[in-house]
Amino acid sequence: MNESREVEVVVIGAGQAGLSSAYHLRRTGFEPDRDFVVLDHSPAPGGAWQFRWPSLTYGKVHGMHALPGMELTDADPARPSAEVIGAYFDRYERAFDLRVRRPVDVRAVREGEGGRLSVQTSAGTWSTRTLINATGTWDRPFWPRYPGQETFRGRQLHTAQYAGPEEFAGQRVVVVGGGASGTQHLLELAPYAAATTWVTRRPPVFREGPFDQEAGRSAVALVEERVRQGLPPRSVVSVTGLPLNDVIRQGLADGVLDRQPMFDRITPDGVEWNDGRRVEADVILWATGFRAVLDHLTPLRLREPGGGIRVEGTRALADPRVHLVGYGPSASTIGANRAGRAAVRDIRRLLAEEEPAAA
Repeated sequence: MNESREVEVVVIGAGQAGLSSAYHLRRTGFEPDRDFVVLDHSPAPGGAWQFRWPSLTYGKVHGMHALPGMELTDADPARPSAEVIGAYFDRYERAFDLRVRRPVDVRAVREGEGGRLSVQTSAGTWSTRTLINATGTWDRPFWPRYPGQETFRGRQLHTAQYAGPEEFAGQRVVVVGGGASGTQHLLELAPYAAATTWVTRRPPVFREGPFDQEAGRSAVALVEERVRQGLPPRSVVSVTGLPLNDVIRQGLADGVLDRQPMFDRITPDGVEWNDGRRVEADVILWATGFRAVLDHLTPLRLREPGGGIRVEGTRALADPRVHLVGYGPSASTIGANRAGRAAVRDIRRLLAEEEPAAA
């Protein structure tokens, strides 16, 4: 399909951040297809949630916050989160008539004509005055490199490829990573695997008690500081610690969550440490997180020497036409909602300032 059209705003991505942004655009008078368009490369509604493993039920989800304007009610905690949240996002898109176009792959965003941006996609080109990038991280899993990695005779996979614990029955599994996914994998795998080993670069930090607003603000501030310095952001979760709930306590008591320091090399049969310790393994499961999906913005040269994009609020300092929602401090579900509103407020102000010059 060869399609070229002009809009005021292009939203890339229809996860929590993209839908929140689209909602606030709609609410403040922007019309879908006429004033803005939402492009999503996923096959169905649900953002990254639709790709989560079936055993991650809605009851296990950590900190899912409702989209603005519509609560997620009566969700069955025993249903897979992919089904629950996919259906919720689908209802949301239809309720607010957001007209998400999918599947559409955004290949590049370039400088266009007349001060506009040119968004080049698998469905043609859009010319836009502003851009909201809400592409998240799921499509860019992070695989660390360790000596000997290519010699391992077993299986290596990332959280993005994890389908559930049953396939690891009778196998010796090394789980790498100290975040929520790593602990969830270990707790699921333990009843099936012949043995599990948990390794992390840093000792995990378990958080007791409620996570109040002050703690949340402190965590977000740490992520914001990295973004201001032009460094790649760390996730908000990485600075909040792991909630010490009953399931985690049981895992610690049972020895399943017995953390070992990061190994120094990978061998054909497992992993080794410099002190001579070794663990034989059939599988290495990398629960090592994700990085922001930003390669399509490369032609705009937004990156700083440190590797990240400097952002003030949601606005890229190198180009005020570009907003990053769900990036850095707004990567949490509640942060994405607030950032979507803030981005739309800034975009309305920018477009209003330009209007007299265009008249």
